[in-house]
Amino acid sequence: MINDNTDTKPEEAVPCFALSKNDSYVMSASGGKISLFNMMTFKTMTTFMPPPPAATFLAFHPQDNNIIAIGMDDSTIQIYNVRVDEVKSKLRGHNKRITGLAFSHVLNVLVSSGADAQLCVWNSDGWEMQKTRSLQVPSGWTTIQSDTRVQFHQDQIHFLVVHENQLAIYETIKLECVKQWVLRGSFAPISHAVFSCDSQLVYASFLDATVCVFSAVNLRLRCRINPSSYLSPNVSSSNVHPLVIAAHPQEPNQFALGLSDGGVHVFEPLESEGKWGVPPPAENGSASSAPATPSAGPSGPDQAQR
Repeated sequence: MINDNTDTKPEEAVPCFALSKNDSYVMSASGGKISLFNMMTFKTMTTFMPPPPAATFLAFHPQDNNIIAIGMDDSTIQIYNVRVDEVKSKLRGHNKRITGLAFSHVLNVLVSSGADAQLCVWNSDGWEMQKTRSLQVPSGWTTIQSDTRVQFHQDQIHFLVVHENQLAIYETIKLECVKQWVLRGSFAPISHAVFSCDSQLVYASFLDATVCVFSAVNLRLRCRINPSSYLSPNVSSSNVHPLVIAAHPQEPNQFALGLSDGGVHVFEPLESEGKWGVPPPAENGSASSAPATPSAGPSGPDQAQR
């Protein structure tokens, strides 16, 4: 399966792909036309929407594999119907490229995020904008163009926001930040983060190749994995950094880390411990939007496999 490519430099293209809910189709783009692949035959079913603008994020509708949300480099979101080869709606609310899209099948909404540090909630029936909000920028930081990713919690009501300077949990209906962890001290910028498959943990990677495990309920640090514990001695963390984290779909304590040199590492705790770090103490009262102070966690992975 090969993506359509443009004449632009490969490193300037934004690679993006999405897997349909029934695992039968993959939609993919690398700066050129969007391709729809059949996962049973590995054949290209169709290509569509040649740039400009180029696609920068893709998401299948949770109830209809024919409906695709496509985030674009020109800051719009196009709702495309593959069956009839037609753009049904064009959503405008961001002012920089789209960097994240996530559907909630419980609330019937689409949440979008962009390089403008803006969040938008769209009704997925009529595609009207319901709410929009800028990220809470930590004191001492200026708003810069940086990818912002979103992922729904298992409850389909809250979602994780990942920005280079913060992790945050938002409630969708009011679009309010209920938990936030802000970059501080010796931490390098965040490169990626995801919920574990049961949404009880958040796995986050940093540009200095550090990996951290947080408790999702309060974004308290449970475990910090140093680069030296999984990178070869002859590999410098200044040259290699994590690009993406993928949580195992059935094992809550297992995740994979993709590196900028093409390496992939799979992490899991020691069998004797069975989980990452020490659970932080439960908080009394309602959730707060104040940054949570990370608690000390064990350093180094309990087990890493390449």
